[in-house]
Amino acid sequence: QVQLVESGGGLVQAGGSLRLSCAASERTFSAYVMAWFRQAPGREREFVSRIGWSGGNTKYADSVMGRFTASKDNAKNTVYLQMNSLRPEDTAVYYCAASRRPSSITYYYNDGEYDYWGQGTQVTVSS
Repeated sequence: QVQLVESGGGLVQAGGSLRLSCAASERTFSAYVMAWFRQAPGREREFVSRIGWSGGNTKYADSVMGRFTASKDNAKNTVYLQMNSLRPEDTAVYYCAASRRPSSITYYYNDGEYDYWGQGTQVTVSS
């Protein structure tokens, strides 16, 4: 069973930056879409960003547009989420996800489209 392994979370002050990483446990793993979701305490899990398997076709939630950037290192089979200008409301557990469903190309914002999930990494932004 392929695993997605995340790293890079932590505690940062408002206005600061963090970079999250997500690597597949198998180098031969491939998917249609890789995505980042987050879940804050007492709230539902929400879409943050997606990136196509080739590293293009990125999309973002309105709340992070212009501050977060998704990228992919194809040689390392790793996706990244660069988070700048962090705000206290960005505090959440961030999850990496992968989908092998063609439908995820369209419905990428729906967490039900994803079959592979990372363990989650905590991001805490202090005011």
